[in-house]
Amino acid sequence: MKKIYFKRVAFRALGLWLILSTAAVGWAAEQTNFRRVTGPCDLRFPRDHGAHAGYRTEWWYYTGNLRAASGERLGFQFTIFRRQISPPGAEESWARPASAWRTQQIYLGHAAVADITGRRHFQAERLARGAVGLAGVAKEEKVIRIFLTNWSARIESDRHHLQATADDFYYDLDLKAVKPLVLHGEAGYSRKGQTPERASCYYSFTRLAAQGNMTVQGKHYTVEGLSWMDHEFSTAPLEPGLRGWDWFSLQFSDQTELMVFLLRPKEGGVSSVSSGTFVDRSGDSRHLSRDSFKVEILDTWKSSHSGATYPARWRLTVFPLALEVTVVPTLADQEMRARESTAFTYWEGSVTLSGEKAGQPLKGAGYVELTGYAQAFDVPL
Repeated sequence: MKKIYFKRVAFRALGLWLILSTAAVGWAAEQTNFRRVTGPCDLRFPRDHGAHAGYRTEWWYYTGNLRAASGERLGFQFTIFRRQISPPGAEESWARPASAWRTQQIYLGHAAVADITGRRHFQAERLARGAVGLAGVAKEEKVIRIFLTNWSARIESDRHHLQATADDFYYDLDLKAVKPLVLHGEAGYSRKGQTPERASCYYSFTRLAAQGNMTVQGKHYTVEGLSWMDHEFSTAPLEPGLRGWDWFSLQFSDQTELMVFLLRPKEGGVSSVSSGTFVDRSGDSRHLSRDSFKVEILDTWKSSHSGATYPARWRLTVFPLALEVTVVPTLADQEMRARESTAFTYWEGSVTLSGEKAGQPLKGAGYVELTGYAQAFDVPL
């Protein structure tokens, strides 16, 4: 019992360190030696599947909708965040005496499983320093491995392998790209504000064929389906006056995909720098400006845990594509709640969709992320 208690105290202390260090450097991020995204990212692969030290925040993100051989429907999320707590060079002032435990890098992981058939949602998190083999990003010949304790994502060309173990679930998934990766914005330079440095470097694998094994509360499934991968890094926090974002990744039955993000000002409405990307059947992408699409909220859901009210059904229209779909969560409660180590709560969930494009019926599935509803979400995007 004593070991468990001290483990929890240490975990909470590490989480508090992450939160406080973020606040301490946040106000001066653009005036220090952190690297900034200010133009085309010159992304090259496999190099840029790896970590980008010097930028304040980075994440590797996977979601997917799967079906078990026995018929059950399941969704999953897997994300590893890297957070640099001081700018390059700052370590020289505090890294005396030398210690293998000292690091500028903190890694946070979120994983979840939506048991759609069973109407249940499970989540877990991990937090560790990027030191002594606890967490990090390693390159082994042409393989990039992102790991956090016993969670990992392994990227080799167009193949990815995910593993995550938690109290309520486990998954071991092989993912293979059906299409080439897509660079969002201008060659990966994705604007998130009115000034050049309010931006991220951002790319996705928008259609990954997934297969593997999943266990949910002791029940084993052999699964297959479709997955999506995002990789994004940046330094600038959200523009002043923004509260959070709504992000959609949708995979359609006609073998096309759509990513859309909406940045939300605190006074309401949608920021003009919100944008999206449409990917056609061949894998070619098309940038979508804010005035080329509309997202209407048709229903809401209120969390009994956080008290936050989230959008819970949408009508999404893309005017140049003559596309209109209704997007519906597969489960109402897919809220990712603040735990012992984190200070933010958000909604991240599996969705289905139906509608039409150019007069033809259209179906599909995807994931939606909703931040800033439980509290303002002032982190780099």
